[in-house]
Amino acid sequence: MVMTSLVVGVVLTVATLLLTLLTISKGYSFKHTIDPLNEEDKVREYTGNGKRI
Repeated sequence: MVMTSLVVGVVLTVATLLLTLLTISKGYSFKHTIDPLNEEDKVREYTGNGKRI
C-alpha cells in the first residue's frame, strides 16, 4: 500500500513537472505582434502633458 502511494505520487509529480515545462515553453515561443496604426493615429502627436492635439 505504501509503495503504491509512493509510485502514484512520483508519477503525478513528474506529470505536473512536464506539463509545467510544456506550458512555459509554449509561452516563450508565442509570437507577439503589434497592430498597425491607423492613418488618423499616425497624423496625431502627443503634447508634453499627455493630451492629444
